[in-house]
Amino acid sequence: MAWKGPLSSTMNAVKTLRSPLARSAAALLLIGGAGLADDWTTVGADAQRSGWIRADRKISVASVAGPEFQLLWRIPTSSEARSGHGLTVPVLLDFLISHRGFRSLAFVGGASGGVHAMDTDLARMEWERQFAQGSSDTTSQCPGGMTASLSRTTSFAMPSMLGIGARGRRTPAKSGVGGPGEGAVTLASLEPPRPFTRAPSPSEGRTRPPASPALRGVTLVYALPASGELHALYVSNGRDHVSPVPFLPPNANARGLTVSDDTAFVVTANRCGGVADGVWSLDLETRVVRVWESDGGSIAGSAGMAFDPNGTVYAATRDGALVALERRSMNPKLRSPEHGFRSSPVVFDVGGDDHLAAITAGGAILVYAASNLSKPVATAELGTGSGEGESALATWRDGDGTRWILAPAGDSVTAWKLSGDGGELSLERGWEHGGLASVQPPIVVNGVAFIVDGGSGEASARLHALNATTGQHLWDSGDSIRATASGHVLSAGPGHVYLTALDSAVYSFGLPMEH
Repeated sequence: MAWKGPLSSTMNAVKTLRSPLARSAAALLLIGGAGLADDWTTVGADAQRSGWIRADRKISVASVAGPEFQLLWRIPTSSEARSGHGLTVPVLLDFLISHRGFRSLAFVGGASGGVHAMDTDLARMEWERQFAQGSSDTTSQCPGGMTASLSRTTSFAMPSMLGIGARGRRTPAKSGVGGPGEGAVTLASLEPPRPFTRAPSPSEGRTRPPASPALRGVTLVYALPASGELHALYVSNGRDHVSPVPFLPPNANARGLTVSDDTAFVVTANRCGGVADGVWSLDLETRVVRVWESDGGSIAGSAGMAFDPNGTVYAATRDGALVALERRSMNPKLRSPEHGFRSSPVVFDVGGDDHLAAITAGGAILVYAASNLSKPVATAELGTGSGEGESALATWRDGDGTRWILAPAGDSVTAWKLSGDGGELSLERGWEHGGLASVQPPIVVNGVAFIVDGGSGEASARLHALNATTGQHLWDSGDSIRATASGHVLSAGPGHVYLTALDSAVYSFGLPMEH
């Protein structure tokens, strides 16, 4: 049964308007007034890699535990898995107005070089775009092909609890109304787009030919295939908006592609293709590429880097430290002691201050204040058998304001409560869900924790849904997934949870909707 709240009713009214101009104007008013929740635009949902959808109009503890939550559809793609790597995590666009009407789309990249877009409401393929596969000399550490997830433009700001507004940079807000007697800001007085500028001198970074005008005013999805060139694709048809921009050397193992504030970021790991391990940035206007090279082994974690609301970049290394980088220059700002890590960092708010957490190679969760990485403010041991593979955390806050951290380790996922404030924090074990063959990074949607047992051998993957605050098992997918799954495979949009498996198909779970 479709949800019949005010937002749903307004959406239906917008869709029945006959005039295209009227529909567009009404939709813009709807988006601006209702404050729709942010889409899942990058790996880990947001720039902080929280893996958390604050609110959802259909998914809840009660609805997932009910009899209607089920597999909605499976869409196969033409991609082929390479060395245990298949499709990337689905990136979502919930509300597109095009010449074909109102659309909800999901985008995935394939290990063999393809980009695939599908209509999530009608369960059909929209378009496919194929890029070169890259090196045929592949291993599990260097699978080649398209290793980085796709990305849409993502804000550095933390999404709010209801998707209305966000906590962003620490700069004063500017009103749209002038001072006394000045009236309101008019369209003519708004700041115009920045003019096109050429790249700085070579001393400021590796320079490239001048870029096209800034990529503003269009909806794009970004892809980074094995060639190392960044493609900005129209979401409607997969064609290039501008010429592809050289970003990485070919055949790198790239992770965590994120585009924000006219800059693309990505990490490289395992020295694949002879490419140095590090964090890379690409200015989309000047085409300047900058890189911070790791001096502590490969970059850790399946989600790459994470960002705070000011745009500071955080990355963890396998043999070394957790580092904070200035996003424009890629110069180090802060550095933790040498621990060695196996997860990507996750950034979150505690009492108005930014904090971050990561899992060490020794199997401990370390929580740091973002302003001081010299000593953790909270620690917890995950225990023996915590695993050695690449991983990522998820974090959310419950209705009582308690901060939770969800940590995959070995054959289980453990939920930890972060208590206290300021420098007096502690981690308390909340619940544990064990007995899993292959734990993949989890996500949380409106109080429901979704956990993937990736399976092994003849056993296919299975998706589990739990009450995120109690650990109560609500539902699982049974035998509906036809293959194993590995890495970041989960995302969620309004009413849907999406999973990619090594049969190169996308699965959608949720409650049936009315068409």
